[in-house]
Amino acid sequence: MLLAVVAGLTFAVLRITAAMKTGSTKTAAARALSPLETMVRLPGGSFQMGCSPGDGQCDDVELPAHPVTLHSFWIDVTEVTNEQYAPCVQARACTPAHHAGDVRWNGATQPVLWVDWNQAAAYCRWSGGRLPTEAEWEYAARAGTTGPRYGDLDATAWYAANSGDVTHPVARKQPNPWGLYDMLGNAWEWTADWYDERYYKSSPASNPPGPPSGSARVFRGGGWDALPGGVRASFRGYYGPGSWALGAGFRCVRD
Repeated sequence: MLLAVVAGLTFAVLRITAAMKTGSTKTAAARALSPLETMVRLPGGSFQMGCSPGDGQCDDVELPAHPVTLHSFWIDVTEVTNEQYAPCVQARACTPAHHAGDVRWNGATQPVLWVDWNQAAAYCRWSGGRLPTEAEWEYAARAGTTGPRYGDLDATAWYAANSGDVTHPVARKQPNPWGLYDMLGNAWEWTADWYDERYYKSSPASNPPGPPSGSARVFRGGGWDALPGGVRASFRGYYGPGSWALGAGFRCVRD
C-alpha cells in the first residue's frame, strides 16, 4: 500500500550532476547552478503522518498517526552543503557555521553543520526559499513508503553504527524513491515548525503550518551520531532555535 497519493504519480527532477550520482566530490553547487537545478518538485498529495504501522519504536509525540494533504512544493535533493552555504556568508546574509574551521566538518560537499535554526532559516531566505514544515519534511522523506524507513538502514543512512562519528559528503547513500538523498542520517535537519508534543492531536488535515508559537523548533531525520531509533521517518526531536550544539544541518523548500 502506498502512503502517498500523488497526482499522476509523477514528479519533476531538475538537473542533478552525474558527479553527485557517482560519488565524485563535485556537486551541482560547484557549477554555480541556480537553486532550482538542485531541487525536486513534489506533487501535491496525501499521506499518513506519524507513527508507521507496526513501528514499535515510536514515542507518544509521534501519535496519533493521521492523514495529511499537502500542496506541491520544491525541495532540495540533498542537505545544504558547506560549498552552498559559503556564498551566503560571503554576502553577509548568513553567519559562519560553528566549527567551520574544523576539518572533520568543513569538506565542500559535506552538509553544513553546527548551525542553529536562525542560521538555517536565514540561508533558505537568502536562496529564495524557506525551511520545510514538519509535514512537508515527512512527506518528502517517506516518498510513498509506509514503513519507518524508505529502505535498508545501512544502505540509505549514515548513523552512529557506520558513520565513523563524522558526516560524509552528501548523496553517497541510496536515495529514497523520489530521488532525495540523506533524508535519514548524515545531518539532523531543522524544520520550520515550533515543537508541541500534542500538536498531532489537533493539527489541520490540509497543509498543517505547525504551532503558532513555542520555545523549541523541530528537527528530523537522524544524524551521523543517531541510534537507529532516531533514524526513522516519523521521529520528532526538538531544540532551542538559538542553539547550534545539536549539530544540525538543513535543506530548503520552495512553493
